[in-house]
Amino acid sequence: MNISIPHIIHEQHFWLSAQRSIYWEEQKTMIVSDTHFGKTGHFRKSGIAVPQQVYKEDLQRFFSLATDLKPERILVVGDFFHSTDNEEHNLFLRWKNDFNSLQITLIKGNHDILGNTWYENAGIQLIEDFYEIGQFRFQHDPAENDFLVKENTFVFSGHVHPGIQMRGIGKQSLRLPCFYFTQNQCILPAFSKFSGLAIVKPKKQNQIYAIANDNIIKLA
Repeated sequence: MNISIPHIIHEQHFWLSAQRSIYWEEQKTMIVSDTHFGKTGHFRKSGIAVPQQVYKEDLQRFFSLATDLKPERILVVGDFFHSTDNEEHNLFLRWKNDFNSLQITLIKGNHDILGNTWYENAGIQLIEDFYEIGQFRFQHDPAENDFLVKENTFVFSGHVHPGIQMRGIGKQSLRLPCFYFTQNQCILPAFSKFSGLAIVKPKKQNQIYAIANDNIIKLA
C-alpha cells in the first residue's frame, strides 16, 4: 500500500510516501535515500545471522514503487548499496535487467564503495558529489543552512536516518522514521528498514512527517 501526501516546494509537487520515498510529479522522478541493498548479506558474511528476508522485503518495496509510480528516473541520494559486492546485489541486477529504459542516478554515499565499473555495467549513472535540477540539489550529506540561503537552493539529502520520538502517558515512547524539512532542505528517512534512527529535535519553523507502518502523518 502506497499512501502519500503532497508537499509543495517552489511550486513543484513532491508526494511523500509511507514507503519512505518521494515522487516528484513534474519531473516524473522517484527519490529515495539509504536503501543499503546488500547490508544483510554483508552482516552474514561477517558471521552475524541476519535473515535475507529483511533485504528481500526492502527490495520488493523498491520494485513495487517503481512499478506503481512508473517514474522516468530514480534519484538515490546516497548509500544505494552497502559495502562490497555480495549475492544480494545479484537479486537487484536481475530486476534491473528487465527495466533497462529506467534511468537510475546515484549520488554516491559513504557506503557506495563498489567499483565504478560495477555501476556502469548495472546501467546506473554515478555522481560523485551532488546533482542539480533547476533550484533543487541532491546530495548524500545534509548541507549547512547558511550555504543554502546564499545559493537559494533547496536540498534533498539523506545519510542521518532521521527519526522522531513520540512520548505517551507515563514513560511510554515510540520512535518513528520521518521526513525532516527545514526551510531549505529535506532529509529523507532511510529506505531500508534495517537501519537505525537519529532522533531529530525540530525547531518551530521545521516540518516533520512521521511514518507509522503504512501511514504518513504530518506532526509539525
